[in-house]
Order: sequence, then C-alpha cells, then structure tokens
Amino acid sequence: MSETTSQTGRPGDRGKQPPVPPGDRGRTTIADGVVEKIAGLAAREVMGVHAMGSGLSRTFGAMRERVPGGGKSVARGVKAEVGEVQTALDLEIVVEYGVSIVEVARAVRENVIAAVERMTGLQVVEVNIAVTDVKLPDEEEEEPEPRIQ
Repeated sequence: MSETTSQTGRPGDRGKQPPVPPGDRGRTTIADGVVEKIAGLAAREVMGVHAMGSGLSRTFGAMRERVPGGGKSVARGVKAEVGEVQTALDLEIVVEYGVSIVEVARAVRENVIAAVERMTGLQVVEVNIAVTDVKLPDEEEEEPEPRIQ
C-alpha cells in the first residue's frame, strides 16, 4: 500500500490544515474615530471644500482650538459606523462659492472611499454628503485672529 499525500504534498498529512501564516493569527479592530479622521483628512484634500461640519460644530470647534491642548479636530463633520468588514460614512461639508457642488461631492466620495479602503481594508458601502453651507468670497472667516500674539 502506498501512503496518501495531502494538498501540502507531504505523506501522511491527509486531513490536516496548512499552517496559518503569522499575519493571519488574531483579529484587528478599527475604531470609528480612526475611520472618521481618515475620511475627514481625505475630504479636506478636495478642491472646493472650504470646511467640514455644520455651523454649530464649526463654532464649537473654533472655541475648542483656542483652549490649550484642544487642537484642531480633523474628524469634525464626519460620522462613521464601522463593522467587521464594512463601514458607512456621513459627512457635512461647506463648499466654496462658484464650484459645482455635484462635482465636489463626487470628488469627496472618491477620495474618501480610496483613502479609507486603502488604509483600513474595510469596504466603504456608502458616503452620504450633506452640504451645510457655501463660503461666499466676501464672508469673514468664522475663526477670527487671536487678540494676543
């Protein structure tokens, strides 16, 4: 009688599973906040996006930035729902006056999906975009210059 060989080609390995590569041992979880930061940065890279978030969130964000250690929130205006293999995103953006909102929204979707999928390996199932304002050329910035320099 001859010995049977398995898929690994070694005699006597019938029914045994091949060893699991070290990179596949264990589980990786990605927090919602991580995906939100990636999406926020990717959205800001698109020409025509002036700011992220609604008027209220931008106002609170401006106050937070003035507090020592507060820093700028790159996730402002982004909400992510992260599952094991998929994620869905909601973004609030402010566009520059004169740009095509449809084109800016398309470019934001494409950039956000590419960045999130490349960096996390998650499948982005949807990117919902709410345009909350238009930045007019003659409007003052919401974040005034600090009084003390």
